[in-house]
Amino acid sequence: MDALFVPLASATGASLDQIKLISCLLISYPLGSVFIRIPNDKHNLKHLFNVVITLVYFIPVLNLWTGFLQLLLDVVATYIIADRVKGSSMPWIVFAFAMGHLTLNHVIRAMFQLSYETFEVTGPQMVLVMKLTTFAWNVYDGRRPAEDLDKWQKEKRVVQYPSLLTFLGYAFYFPGILVGPYLEFVDYMNLIDGTLFKALEKVDEEKRAALTIPGRLVPRGRKRVAYRKMVMGLVFLGIFVVFGGQYNFSIAVQDGFVSKSLLYRIAIYQLCGFFERTKYYAIWTLTEGASILTGLGFTGTGVNGETRWEGAANVKVWTIEFAPNFKVLLDSWNMKTNVWLRECVYKRVTPKGKKPGFRSSMITFATSAFWHGIAGGYYLTFIFGGFVQTVGRLCRSNLRPLFLPADFVEVRGGPAPPQTLHKKAYDVAGIVLCIFVLNYLAAPFMLLTVKDSILAWSRLAWYGHWIVVGAIAFFYLGGTRWLRRKQAARVKKAGGNATGRTSGTSTPRTGVTLPPLDDIAKEMEKIEFVRNLSN
Repeated sequence: MDALFVPLASATGASLDQIKLISCLLISYPLGSVFIRIPNDKHNLKHLFNVVITLVYFIPVLNLWTGFLQLLLDVVATYIIADRVKGSSMPWIVFAFAMGHLTLNHVIRAMFQLSYETFEVTGPQMVLVMKLTTFAWNVYDGRRPAEDLDKWQKEKRVVQYPSLLTFLGYAFYFPGILVGPYLEFVDYMNLIDGTLFKALEKVDEEKRAALTIPGRLVPRGRKRVAYRKMVMGLVFLGIFVVFGGQYNFSIAVQDGFVSKSLLYRIAIYQLCGFFERTKYYAIWTLTEGASILTGLGFTGTGVNGETRWEGAANVKVWTIEFAPNFKVLLDSWNMKTNVWLRECVYKRVTPKGKKPGFRSSMITFATSAFWHGIAGGYYLTFIFGGFVQTVGRLCRSNLRPLFLPADFVEVRGGPAPPQTLHKKAYDVAGIVLCIFVLNYLAAPFMLLTVKDSILAWSRLAWYGHWIVVGAIAFFYLGGTRWLRRKQAARVKKAGGNATGRTSGTSTPRTGVTLPPLDDIAKEMEKIEFVRNLSN
C-alpha cells in the first residue's frame, strides 16, 4: 500500500511513515462513527471491530508485521498472568514483563539509530504498557476488600475477568492504539455497553430529547467537538510541516548558530520550542477527536446544557503556552501518562499505611525515564526538571503571597485569588519565565544525546541554569527568611494572624536552612511532582 502514500509524502516533504501515521489517525474519524453505530448489546462485534481495524493499520498500512506480533505477545501474556497468578506479585510480574520488553525495543531502536521520523513498535508499545500494567492493577484491586481501596481503585477495579476477545478489543482500541490516549478497562467497557451515557437517563424526558440523538442514548455534539479537534490537529500539523524543518532545537548544534548574537539565539529558541511542540499537539488532538467520535471522553453537560467531551484529552494547548507556573504547565501535558504514573507506580510502591516518600518518587522517576527510552537527553531533562520543580514550589510558597491581598486565605479547592493588578503582573512574569525555562529544559529531550544537549545549552549561555540555580541560591541564602518576614508584616498590617495558612504561606521558619539537594528530595515526595515526571 506504500504507493498510495508516496505522492503525498513527496508533496509535503514528510517521511512516508509520518504520512501513514497521520492517514491512520484521519481514517479513524469515519471509522469512529461506524463504531458508535454498532448496537450496545453487540459487545463481541465491537471488540472484533477494534481488532480488525488495528490489524489493518499495522499490517497492510504500516508494514509492522513483527511489531504487531510483539504487541500481541504482550497482550496474551498479560491476559494469562493476570488470570493465573492470584497473589500480590501478579501486577509486578506484568509490569516487569511489559516494561522489560519495551526497554529491549528501546535499546534495539538506539542500536539501529532509527530516527524519530521512522514509526516502529515502541510508540504503540508505550501506550500498551500503560494499558496492560493498569489492567493488572485493576484486576488485583478487584480481588481485594473494597475498604482497602481508595476512590480511583474502587472506580477502576475489575471484578469479573473478561474473555480473551474482550481483552483484545480493549488492548487494540483502534483510535488510541498508535499514539494514545490510553484508557482503563472499566472505561472501555462503559463505552462498549453504553454505560458511559447512562447519566442522561436521569435527565427529564424533554431535556434528554434535546441532548441525545433520536432513538439512541448517544449525546449530541459529539461530531462538532470531534471535527473541531481534527481541524485543530491539522492546523498544528501544517504549522509543523511548514516551519518545523527550519525552526527546531537542532539549530543550536549547527555551526552558524554560534555566530549569531546571544539575544537572537535565545529569542529564536523560544520560537523553535513552539514549533517542536506542534507535532505533539497535532497527533494528540487528532487522536482525541477520533476517540470522541467513538463516544469516549463524554464528561456530562455544562452549565448551559451543552454536552462536554473532555475525558479523552491528553494535552491542553492554551494552558501550556500561557501557564502562569510550571505546575499548571506540566499538569496540562501528557495528562494520561501522569495518571498512570500516579496510580500504577507512585502509590503502588508505597508501603501500606505509610505516605509516599523519597523512595516512591525515585522509583516513579526511573519508571518514567525508562518508559520514554534510553537516550541521555531524557535524563538531563528529568534531572534538571527536579530543580525547576523546586524553584516553582519555593516561588509559590514565598514569593506569590506578596502579590495577593494580605487578608486572602488560600484554600485548596476554594475560590481563586482576586485578579488584582499585582497578581496579573505576577502571572504575566510567570508565563514568560515558564516558556523560557520550558524551551531550555526540553532541548535535551528532543536532541537526545548528551553531547548535543550540552552544546545547545552552552550556546544559549546556560540561561536556564542561571535562572534556576540563581533562584535556589536566593531562596537558600536568606531570601526565604526575608520574603516570609515581608509576608508576616503585611498580614500584621492588615490586622490578620500571621500563624496558619494565609495566602498559601506559613509562619516564617527559623534555624538552619536546608541545602538545595535536601529540598529537592522533599519536593519529590509531593504528588504534584510525580504527576509531572512523564513530561
